[in-house]
Amino acid sequence: MPSCSSSCASAVVAVSLLLSGAAGKAQAQSQCRSLMPIGGTGEPVVQKRISADRLVGRTNWNTDFTVDRGFSNYLVKLQSASTGRGTFPVAVFLRFTDGSNLQLVNQSLTLAPQEQRTLGPFPTVPGKRTSQVNVRLGASNMPGSTGFSYRVSAEGCL
Repeated sequence: MPSCSSSCASAVVAVSLLLSGAAGKAQAQSQCRSLMPIGGTGEPVVQKRISADRLVGRTNWNTDFTVDRGFSNYLVKLQSASTGRGTFPVAVFLRFTDGSNLQLVNQSLTLAPQEQRTLGPFPTVPGKRTSQVNVRLGASNMPGSTGFSYRVSAEGCL
């Protein structure tokens, strides 16, 4: 299935930038609820260590959070759980019920031990129903990030 068009992606980024001010974040966070990770332990926060890339098999880079109802926007919270300063290659996607997806973030964040960053808010895409928020930490072109630990969670906001 096709991904969101470039004009759709541009609109999402523009709206996200408008909402990224302190007032927008405070308002969005006031009515948010944790999304549960797929295949998790029943806790909304997942703790992982970035694994090395593999020639055969799968990495542990992806964490999917299920979206069980409609929300206005989404937040992703990332916290370093390492003892040293580390660079975390992070990508965030919205996955839709029609099989398409939209990449919202693709950047490297340098975090001090226990430092937390909130990514978003990311508004929903008109005409699409979000089924998952996917967070990927790890990248083939950044083997130096292997071994860093982190905590990640996602929230849906009304």
